Amino acid sequence: MPQIILTCDPDFNDLALDEFHRDSVRGAPVAELAAGVWLAECDDGFWGLAETWQTKPPIFVRHLCPVDAVLPLTGTAADIASLADLTAADFADALDADMPYSVQSRVLAPDVPYKPFDLNIALSAALTEATGAPVDVRAPTQVLSVVCARLPDEKLSRFTFHVSPTIDHALSTTHYAFLGLSPTDLNLSDWAGGVRRFAREEGQISRAEFKLLEALEVFRIDLPPRGVALDLGAAPGGWTRVLRQREQFVTAVDPAELDPRLAEDKAVRHKRVTAEEYLADEPDEFDLIVNDMRMDARDSARLLVAYTGQLYRHGLALMTFKLPGEDRKRIIEHAFNILRQRYEILGARQLFHNRSEITVFLAKKG
Repeated sequence: MPQIILTCDPDFNDLALDEFHRDSVRGAPVAELAAGVWLAECDDGFWGLAETWQTKPPIFVRHLCPVDAVLPLTGTAADIASLADLTAADFADALDADMPYSVQSRVLAPDVPYKPFDLNIALSAALTEATGAPVDVRAPTQVLSVVCARLPDEKLSRFTFHVSPTIDHALSTTHYAFLGLSPTDLNLSDWAGGVRRFAREEGQISRAEFKLLEALEVFRIDLPPRGVALDLGAAPGGWTRVLRQREQFVTAVDPAELDPRLAEDKAVRHKRVTAEEYLADEPDEFDLIVNDMRMDARDSARLLVAYTGQLYRHGLALMTFKLPGEDRKRIIEHAFNILRQRYEILGARQLFHNRSEITVFLAKKG
C-alpha cells in the first residue's frame, strides 16, 4: 500500500489523524517518526489524498509528502553519499529538468553526525549533475522530501528497501531515510514539514507578529494599498506593526498600552477601550479586521459577527480561535456556524506559529 508522511502540531495529533482518516481511502497510521510526524499508508496514496486536499485543505495537517523510496542508514557520515547515490539513481528520471526544484531534508534521529543542510547540499548536487535541473530553494516547483528517522523493528516488513552498495546488506539498523518527489503546491506547505520560520527583526514588538506574517503568506492575502485596518485586542501592538509595514492605516483597540514606538506613528490610532465599547461608539468602516484576542472561540466569533457592519462590502477578516484541551472539534464547528451567519470561511489552518489555536480567514458575505 502506498506510504506518505504527514506533519502536524503534536498537541493536535488526534484532529490531524481524524482529517487523514476522513479524507483518505483506507488510510492508517503506521508509526510516529517524531512528535507530530506520522508515517502512514492509504490506498489512494499521495496523489489521491493531495488532490482531495487541494480542493478542501485540512486544518491540522501542515505538510504532506510521498514516500517513493526507503533506505536503511548506518547513522554515520557514509549515509550522505548513500543518499546521494540513491537520489541520482531513483529520482533523476522523475524530475522535470526544466523546472526549479529543491531538496527539503528533516533529520529526526538525534544521534547522527549530519544535519539537514548537509543532505540538501549533497543531494541537490547529485540531482543537478544527473539532470541539469536548476535549484531554487526559495521558489521551487518540485521538491524532493527526505525524512531521516528511527523506525521500530515491527514496522520494517511494510517496506521494500533500496540498499546502496556502500551499505552492508546484513546491517541491523533502526535508522531509515524516506524519500519522495512531488510538486511543491501539493505538499500543503512550501516549507519542510510546514515549519515556516521568520527572522527576528529589529523593532519587533512580539512573537505574535510571526503568526500574522505566516497567515498573510498561507492565505495569500493581498492588502489594499493604503487600506484601513482594525486591530481588536491590539496590545502590545505586534499585529499593528505588521499591518503598518504593509502601509495600512490602523485603528488599534485595547484598554492596555501599546508599545511606545507605535505612539510616534501618525497612521496608528489607539482607542483605549474594549472592543465592545468601541463598537457601541459607531466606529468607522474598514477593509480588514483582525482579532487575536484571548477569549473563547465562540465568543470571539460572536464579536466578529457583531463587527460585520464595520467592514466594507469587499472586507476581509482574520482571527484566531483559542482552543482548550477538551471538545476542540465541537468548539470549532460551533464557532464556524456562528461566523457563517455573516461571513464566508475562506480558510482555516493550524499554523506553525499558532499555539493552542487555529487561524481563520474570512470574507464578508454579500
